Amino acid sequence: MAQPPKLGDAGVFAQNPGPRWPGCTSAPAPVPTRVSQVTARPRASASTWCCLAALVILATILSALVNGCGDTSPAPPPVTAAGGPAQGWPFDAAEARRRQAEAAESLGGKVEQQVDLGGGVKLDLALVPAGQFLMGSPVSEAQRGDDESQHQVTISKPFWMGKYEVTQEQWQAIMGSNPSRFQGSKNPVEMVSWDDCRSFVAKLNEKVTWRGFRLPTEAEWEWACRAGAATRFSFGDSDTSLAEYAWFDWNSSSRTHQVGEKKPNAWGLYDMHGNVWEWCASPFTSHYDGNESKSEDAPGRFRVLRGGSWSYRPRYLPSAHPDWSLPDVRFNPRYCRSAFRVWDPSEYRLDDYGCRVVCSARTF
Repeated sequence: MAQPPKLGDAGVFAQNPGPRWPGCTSAPAPVPTRVSQVTARPRASASTWCCLAALVILATILSALVNGCGDTSPAPPPVTAAGGPAQGWPFDAAEARRRQAEAAESLGGKVEQQVDLGGGVKLDLALVPAGQFLMGSPVSEAQRGDDESQHQVTISKPFWMGKYEVTQEQWQAIMGSNPSRFQGSKNPVEMVSWDDCRSFVAKLNEKVTWRGFRLPTEAEWEWACRAGAATRFSFGDSDTSLAEYAWFDWNSSSRTHQVGEKKPNAWGLYDMHGNVWEWCASPFTSHYDGNESKSEDAPGRFRVLRGGSWSYRPRYLPSAHPDWSLPDVRFNPRYCRSAFRVWDPSEYRLDDYGCRVVCSARTF
């Protein structure tokens, strides 16, 4: 059963229970004991085992003679469940910027654009190039979840993404209101549901000259967050370095902060780790089945959130979740990892739920 926070804990202003976790909507049922009958089999003699060992050694020697000894060629790239490697991935920050510039040149524009929302409020966008990558995390990644199976994903076209999470002044300019608990014009908007974010996008498209804004798919979000990196975070694997890129429990003072105060990733996107969870367009499934590339129009009440937040963990973490067994769940940056996923019903609002917008790539 989910444990509600005590008075004074993060999340007491939530209007609903927090993120559900795959397989943890309730305490897991007991696992039945599997009973099997083993039929006794005759043991092989010692001489038989010696013969078998000699044959194995002989086969190994013959194989070395045929194929050559001491082969130092590099290991092949990782193979996805689909049966092929992710071409040209991973890549470093310099290559990320080169690809971004190349994509901008093909569009006849710059790597950044700005959209006027009126009243002096601007929406800054950064160009995310097309490419191919392994979405999810390897089984060797520290603190990974079992719903992060690696698989090949192709982002076929470049797209524009908000350099920052949608701010309160941007929300106010489009919606005429500000529902946020932590007030600040440059702070990310929060206390917004997936349904609210869709309404924001619809009104944004009505207001600006060029239309086509939407929420990112889950696959687009992770591709943009990684910016070529295959590590736990967009900048590497270090928990301690996360404080340079994110507002999370170690440094947030239990609240949101102005966007853009931390370091960006290689594509110039800020706060992809921490500050507020970001709603994605895609419906949630516990194991990737193609939904990660689906848009808002795909059916499903439960939607994905990505990126982590200022809070030490998603609220109302079910008691069945393995994190409850950790000696200290606080100060745990695992929720800000590039591959980490949570989900919630589309109507839920929390004080660390926000969003970021994307649109198809073209000059404005």
